[in-house]
Amino acid sequence: MSTVDETVRLLAATEVFGEVEQRELAEVAQVAVPRHWDRGEVIFREGDVGDTCYLLRSGAVVLTREHQDGRMVALAELRGGMLFGELAMFRGETRSATAEAVEPTAAVALLATDVQRLIRRNPDLALKLLASLAERVSNTNERLLQQSFQTVAGRVASALLGQTVSRQADGAPDADVLIRSTQAEIAHLAGTSRESCSRFLATLERAGIVTLGRGKVTVHDPSRLRNYIH
Repeated sequence: MSTVDETVRLLAATEVFGEVEQRELAEVAQVAVPRHWDRGEVIFREGDVGDTCYLLRSGAVVLTREHQDGRMVALAELRGGMLFGELAMFRGETRSATAEAVEPTAAVALLATDVQRLIRRNPDLALKLLASLAERVSNTNERLLQQSFQTVAGRVASALLGQTVSRQADGAPDADVLIRSTQAEIAHLAGTSRESCSRFLATLERAGIVTLGRGKVTVHDPSRLRNYIH
């Protein structure tokens, strides 16, 4: 199967582009640019000028923003089949967040002008893109609200459980789920310091809920993480 055919299949599998005709998707796929990033590589930074959005093939990307007190706040973790950088479709302004690959990641880059051409032919696409953005905003608000009331333990447990669930959606087992994230990355998602995160992870390890390794955490019993989320 050609790269164009694979991209068409990837586009067609998304909620946003799922009802667009194959011929029109093929036009976009022909000019889409395959992209690859290593773990820890920054795709774009908050404040950068951007006219491209990305559709993830595989891997994971975390979106963050800098809080006014200097902390980096995680907005979302995105995985295969998800779009990011969509604001470039509606405005040629600066990026509203930083996007960083937290696993080896593959995606296709879509220029705003190419997607805008599709939108003009298929006005419903604009509504679907706006719905996708609205859901992202809603999820981000919920995440930030939870973080403002949760203890450090609750935030770290939530971040760890969220990573576990997303990996299970990709085929990971019900137990003994391997998460290839450093403690610093988990702290980043939880909106806390690495030191506080490490202390709580050590508590989870003593309780037999997780096993810590270099650049990885194995969650043995995901359901027990919920006991710390309150």
